[in-house]
Amino acid sequence: MDFAGGLLSALRGIINDVKWSKIGSVSELKKNKVTKLYPDLEDDDDMVIQPDDVLLFYINDDEFYAIDCSCPHAGGSLELGDIEDIDNEISVICPWHSYDFSLKTGESSTGLKTNIYETKVVNNFVYVKCDHRLSKSKYDLNNGAKTNGENSLSKQIVHKPESNTLSCLAKLILNTADPCDKVAVTQKAFNDWKNGVITEIGRDFMPDEPKRLDILETKEPGQIKRGKGGTLKTRIAILHSLANIEQWAIDLAWDIIGRFSSTLVDHKNMPPEFFGDFLKVANDEARHYTMIEQRLKELGSYFGELPVHNGLWQSAQETAHDLLARLAIVHMVHEARGLDVQPKTAQRFLSQNDKESFELLTTVYHDEITHVACGMKWFNYVCVNSNPPLEPVSTFHAIVKKHFKGYLKPPFNTEGRTSAGMSEDWYIPLTKSSQ
Repeated sequence: MDFAGGLLSALRGIINDVKWSKIGSVSELKKNKVTKLYPDLEDDDDMVIQPDDVLLFYINDDEFYAIDCSCPHAGGSLELGDIEDIDNEISVICPWHSYDFSLKTGESSTGLKTNIYETKVVNNFVYVKCDHRLSKSKYDLNNGAKTNGENSLSKQIVHKPESNTLSCLAKLILNTADPCDKVAVTQKAFNDWKNGVITEIGRDFMPDEPKRLDILETKEPGQIKRGKGGTLKTRIAILHSLANIEQWAIDLAWDIIGRFSSTLVDHKNMPPEFFGDFLKVANDEARHYTMIEQRLKELGSYFGELPVHNGLWQSAQETAHDLLARLAIVHMVHEARGLDVQPKTAQRFLSQNDKESFELLTTVYHDEITHVACGMKWFNYVCVNSNPPLEPVSTFHAIVKKHFKGYLKPPFNTEGRTSAGMSEDWYIPLTKSSQ
């Protein structure tokens, strides 16, 4: 068959099969590793269950693969996953629990399987075969309009960033009330930073306090009742409290980026690595919030059903003037306390045969070790590079005594703290028995 005849036949086949969606030109789609495709609900008025978004991956040599966006294990977005060659299978790795999925078969070495979709390149255009129409524009169920997927985030949020810098994005996050919007902007910013789309730190004024949804009832920390996880009700209360902590943790990671963007150490700006490290922390906390929120829904609850507290932000306000104090109190005292209590909390869930929540909390715990390590890393950096240099451990002790109420309370998770680089000489002298 001649080339023209073959091309005509291929085009006729696609036109006759309404399940094929024309996505875009090869040259356009090759610009990005992955393109998110949305179900065109405008053309599927009778659809009862909204289908998952679809990811179109470009590999090389005009190879395109289409796969469901959500990991079938716990709902993590595969859009944020790395591409690896596993046993000669091109696979995407879920960023939540490292589950691998072959882009060719949808199969995982874990035994799970996700949906894949046939792709074709015809006349330099990419087509994807799916039971419903796909579009690069997201259909808005609220007003019946389509929005460009890349720009839809700015339409969900009251304010737009004044410029594409980390500081402006930090201000945007803090002025965004909906935690799901915080998550979406954070994840996009993290990817843009990694890919070099965002390169500037910038400078901006941070709000005194982050915005919160009106439905949230705020109480003092001591008034929140959680229980020990022996019943479904108390397990929900614990997860709800953790979701609140993760929401504040997103804000705290962004606040240290924006509030201390102009901080000088011996007349020098903090290095870009500092901001990149805390952007990763923000991205981790965003992922944690999403995981916990989803688990709450699976247990018949939702975030906002119970009261919350703002104790963590009180510490942020106390240390808003001093980077060393912020690192010490928020990222080394509070975060390390999380390492002390998290394993026991996870075990309580496991004792109630709640394996899904146990696995979730275990994932959070291992990530939090890296967050304490991040605080340690930059606390030491500021001390060593100050003029004159400061001795890190004694400086930490002095700051905690000044800005933290009371003593550090055992028992301590020595193993977890040591993994984060925090030896006992950092915290044992701050206990009541050592005074």
